[in-house]
Parts: sequence; structure tokens; C-alpha cells
Amino acid sequence: MSLMSLTNENFEDSVKEGVSIVDFWAIWCGPCRIMTPVVEDIAKEMPNVKVYKFNVDDYPELTAKFNIMSIPTILIFKDGEEVDQTVGVVSKNVLINKIKTFL
Repeated sequence: MSLMSLTNENFEDSVKEGVSIVDFWAIWCGPCRIMTPVVEDIAKEMPNVKVYKFNVDDYPELTAKFNIMSIPTILIFKDGEEVDQTVGVVSKNVLINKIKTFL
């Protein structure tokens, strides 16, 4: 599965079923660029998980709604509910282990 971009309009529908991860990022953010290949690998290796990118600069309202203060922040959703949050650069194994607890 490839990475999909979210907007204010499709956010809720996109995360309402199953397990999803949302990478809150910005193009100017160095740590976000470090996390991009990690998130891309998860999208390829975990086809049962929906993986999204969300540009905080494009959608400040939704960024504020989820209290995103630092990026990268990765939120894990299960059936539309936020169940976990990771802030900063983490290894792929850390993220995969977190995701697996919700599958």
C-alpha cells in the first residue's frame, strides 16, 4: 500500500475503520524527512494498516484539534479513535510494535 495524503475533508472517513497511522509532518522539517522512509516501509510491510501523511502547514485547524505541538508526530487510530501518539524520530521497530498492539 502506498502513502496517502489526508485533508480536512477526508480525515475522519479515512481513519474510521481498522488501524491507521497518520504522520503529521511538514516539508521544511528535518526530522520529518528522516521519518518518511520509515513510514513508507511500514506502508509496504503492513498492508492491513492504512498509512497516511498529513501536512500540518496545509491544515492548521486539524493539526490544532489533535494538539500537535511538535513534528513529526505519528498518531495511531483504531476504528476512528486515537489510541497512541509518537513524537519525534523513532525506529521502524518501535512503530511496528506499537501498531501490532492494536491489530
